[in-house]
Amino acid sequence: MSSFWTIWVSVLTLGTLVGCYLLLRMCLKNFAGVPEGEPTGHTYDGIDELNNPPPKWWSNFFIFTIVWGFGYIAVYGLGGWNGLSGWQSSNQGILNLAESEQKSAFAKEHGLLVQYDREVAAADAKYGPIFEAYAKQSIEALAADKDALKVGQRLFLQNCSQCHGSDARGTTGFPNLTDNDWLYGGEPEAIKASIMHGRKANGMMAWSAALGGEQGVKEVAAFVLSLSGRDVDVQAAAAGKAKFAMCAACHGSEGKGSDAMGIALGAPNLTDNIWLYGASQRAVETSIANGRAGVMPAWDKILGEQKVHVISAYVYSLSQK
Repeated sequence: MSSFWTIWVSVLTLGTLVGCYLLLRMCLKNFAGVPEGEPTGHTYDGIDELNNPPPKWWSNFFIFTIVWGFGYIAVYGLGGWNGLSGWQSSNQGILNLAESEQKSAFAKEHGLLVQYDREVAAADAKYGPIFEAYAKQSIEALAADKDALKVGQRLFLQNCSQCHGSDARGTTGFPNLTDNDWLYGGEPEAIKASIMHGRKANGMMAWSAALGGEQGVKEVAAFVLSLSGRDVDVQAAAAGKAKFAMCAACHGSEGKGSDAMGIALGAPNLTDNIWLYGASQRAVETSIANGRAGVMPAWDKILGEQKVHVISAYVYSLSQK
């Protein structure tokens, strides 16, 4: 938290507590000048206003809450101060996973009260045996276990749905996980490897210059679209077929992708009408002209192998229906 926000929060919090106390003291003073319970002299519609201060139990309880507020601040801190207990909700100022691990280790070594770390440790102690039991089973077996799939689904929604969607059907640039179209293989272990270690595409280079500019790109795009049965300009497709030799090294001479050749390059099948970056002619032309390079982060250090194992079973089950 910056110094500005530290001061801002501290002034507002302490000012509110002090202000509540001063307001209470003012309300307890006898400004009417008459004994308690006597009329103040104010009458409206036949009703006399009596000098009745706030009830003792109410004012005492009000004072107790103010004292409790100051006590809470003393124990748990305020703004940039962690209080007498040294408690903090989480390790602050973290920019990457390595820093998070370092600060967590430092807090554990020095006995610091970091709430997030303690909750993670408690969750690991409670649910660790469950994941350990799941890890001993094969992904295929877990894919048939309804309880394991519920756990895998929750983990997927928490960690993977931001890119692949809550229904795992993906969106532009993020693959659909419910079909049988896989860039790096749809076998259980291949799926687990993708989640564990991530995927960084070798990258499709920009072909605009190599193809002679816009016209060459249009011709290759026409041929590529024809591979999936699309209606295209026949002459442009014929010209693009001759140029497609440049693409065959990754996509294969028939355009069926690197997976069909038994090579895990991540080059997609161009004959199935499934498009990661859009199926329109313009989208295909953009991919050819400017290139594409997708990246999926590795989850092994974030979730651990046991949780990845369960997520892999869930993802695998989606394409088996």
